[in-house]
Amino acid sequence: MITLRVMKDFLKKYGITIIAAAVVGAALAALIIGPRGEGQGRKSRRERARKEEVREVEMYGMKFDEGTYQVVEGEIASGETMSNVFDRFGLGPARIHRIEQVARDSFDLRRVRAGNKYVALVEPDSLARLAHFIYEKSMTDYFVISLRGDTVEVRNGQKPIRIDRRVATAEISSSMWNAIVDNGLPAALAAELEDVYGWSIDFFGIQAGDSFEVIYDQRYVDTLPAGVGRIWGAAFEHGGKTHWAIPFEQDGKVAYWDENGNSLKKQFLKAPLKYSRISSGYSTARRHPITRVVRPHLAIDYAAPSGTPVSAVADGVVTRRFWDSKGGGNTLFLKHARGYETGYLHLRGFAAGIVVGARVRQGQVIGYVGSTGASTGPHLDYRVRVNGKPINPLRIPQEPGEPIKAANKDAFGAARDSVMRELKREI
Repeated sequence: MITLRVMKDFLKKYGITIIAAAVVGAALAALIIGPRGEGQGRKSRRERARKEEVREVEMYGMKFDEGTYQVVEGEIASGETMSNVFDRFGLGPARIHRIEQVARDSFDLRRVRAGNKYVALVEPDSLARLAHFIYEKSMTDYFVISLRGDTVEVRNGQKPIRIDRRVATAEISSSMWNAIVDNGLPAALAAELEDVYGWSIDFFGIQAGDSFEVIYDQRYVDTLPAGVGRIWGAAFEHGGKTHWAIPFEQDGKVAYWDENGNSLKKQFLKAPLKYSRISSGYSTARRHPITRVVRPHLAIDYAAPSGTPVSAVADGVVTRRFWDSKGGGNTLFLKHARGYETGYLHLRGFAAGIVVGARVRQGQVIGYVGSTGASTGPHLDYRVRVNGKPINPLRIPQEPGEPIKAANKDAFGAARDSVMRELKREI
């Protein structure tokens, strides 16, 4: 420290007056400690900067400052229960029982699935207490358990879904499925197109050179694809004809219509199942694969994996359900309007509620592909009769679809023109 004697000697030696000394002293002080309040100012700025550096985190509908919780992620292991998981986070039997009681009206904790993700938010103190536990029921849906003292709160939530509207084009060389995969399109698009065109296009008769254009919604959760949303329009080239699909709402329901305003929905679906191939066609003289005897095969055989759902091709009533000891195995027959009857043979089993006398809706699952009876492998034997006479299932005559009502024609025309512009096509 500079003493008073030293300061006096310094001033005397260099002839500095008291006033001048005061000026010099003030300058030195300003250099040493800075302007009045500047130290506090720097401190306040540092505090503000630290506050600005704290990032807010948003997860599963909750917002909190980064660092508030330690985030622990994991997956439900095979054979693991939720009680096992809670035990790892230090929850005792009484607390786990309380959680199960509170949660049972929102989600059954016994229904957790191996491989599904969970996230635990743990308070990073010496006790490492579990504050929130999230279980992802699906890609979009989740379940949150919040623990505050002795209080247990539960809620269901859904991740936000982002939708991108897209236009895709593909040419078919072997099957629609392969065309979709080869062009990097979502596999679910195949099922959506089959649902739209299920009454008008025989997807088992697709030929090389057929093509399609489609407007559809691609759904995303976070950055991951989460399936296909609505089809906003399509043009399918098949057999030298363009099959249009224009979505339009009539009588409070959105359906698909052709370019002339006729509904694509008709009495019969083109096929009773998806993701299969025709292994044997309709024939009056086919050599049986087991008996090797040449005899009529008045049906279409669809080869498909065992367990593939089989759907009713039209509204109807179950007239027969039995075991066919002559080779058909589990067999089901439905009666439909206009004298039609459809048969489904070699089923692995029947869907719940499918009993004689039950009414079924078009597209309703009625059974599952199997290999029962005289069969060389899993397939569906599908047959159709009209007034008792067998006909080729691929050649069921279809009545024209329901037309657009006169009052809706102008609005439908505008919707159709909009789809065509987006696909850059004309009729």
